[in-house]
Amino acid sequence: MAAFARLLERLGWSGRAQEAAEQEAEAERRVPGEPGGLLAAPRCSQRLHAGAATAPGLRFGASAVQGWRARMEDAHCARLTLPGLPSGWAFFAVLDGHGGARAARFGARHLPGHVLGELGPAPREPGDVRRALRGAFLRADAHLRALWPRSDPGGSTAVALLVSPSFLYLAHCGDSRALLSRSGSVAFCTEDHRPHRPRERERIHDAGGTVRRRRVEGSLAVSRALGDFAYKQAPGRPPELQLVSAEPEVAALARQAEDEFVLLASDGVWDALSGADLAGLVASRLRLGVAPEQLCAQLLDTCLCKGSLDNMTCMVVCFPGAPGPCEEAIRREMALDEVLSRKVAELYLSAQEPPCLNTVFRTLESEDIPGLPPGGGLHSKATVIAEAYSKLCQTPEECQEKK
Repeated sequence: MAAFARLLERLGWSGRAQEAAEQEAEAERRVPGEPGGLLAAPRCSQRLHAGAATAPGLRFGASAVQGWRARMEDAHCARLTLPGLPSGWAFFAVLDGHGGARAARFGARHLPGHVLGELGPAPREPGDVRRALRGAFLRADAHLRALWPRSDPGGSTAVALLVSPSFLYLAHCGDSRALLSRSGSVAFCTEDHRPHRPRERERIHDAGGTVRRRRVEGSLAVSRALGDFAYKQAPGRPPELQLVSAEPEVAALARQAEDEFVLLASDGVWDALSGADLAGLVASRLRLGVAPEQLCAQLLDTCLCKGSLDNMTCMVVCFPGAPGPCEEAIRREMALDEVLSRKVAELYLSAQEPPCLNTVFRTLESEDIPGLPPGGGLHSKATVIAEAYSKLCQTPEECQEKK
């Protein structure tokens, strides 16, 4: 892990992080209370979470990383059973705070209870459930408002998956996203709530607000979120018609045998990888028999290596149709790791003066190496490369000197 962190620092992301922080502070009116800069080096340690339901084939894994941000503001929750509902119902959510972690942590703690309260013991699908999810988000926002210190800034985006035996319900507000992989391709992906979207812009204008620099009042980059109560004060308008709304968009997708997995993630993940890349990378790791939580950790490492500067949380919920371990895929992956380790050794030992880790990675990046993981490419093998390099250094101090 130490070698991997050094690799990230030397790939140029520290300079990019500083530049991004300066540009953000100068060109944008930041949301009051939001962290005023990024760290000099990323915090790469991850928090893993996993579980499996009694319903056959339903399992999940999650991981979160602070990364380059000065504070960790993401949160998530997973409920494999829902009291009062039959077996086969489950709830998962990822929340991405801004201006502090309070709203995200509140949502992770209380949103499942509001969902249960709105569903009741026998919801009719899909209409009652879609209405219940909308109501749960709005009630959670009202609950948060009653507890929120007056005039304090901050809020949180949210994306949630509610599983029933017959449907998958995806509810989101803001720019945390979800995708469904079915039959080896992306069957559905949520769309971010940005102020410049026509429907969002119309609501903002009708509530007396403006969209400047593609932000609400020139400041907030998302148009739907929990919290952000400074943007929810238009008189005579219901909560769902304020400048910023906590009302989610809800999709009801009939379950199919070909459903493989749903991925939920905060926007830092999507900054680095597209939906197709993420789906391909997740499926390829499942074929290696990688547990969902370890898969999420590898995915976040890949996003860090590809340059994401944000907090990141990723959750993968697997269904019976998810790809399983494949001996041939495992054999190819082991052979790839051996090739990469051998190439690192050749570069290190053949040079007149041993190269730094950054130079080794950049050299490999310029080569055509077959069999790299789909979506992630060489970046998804950064840990393998860093570990192979560390083994060649005679002492930790020597590795440090070659930074």
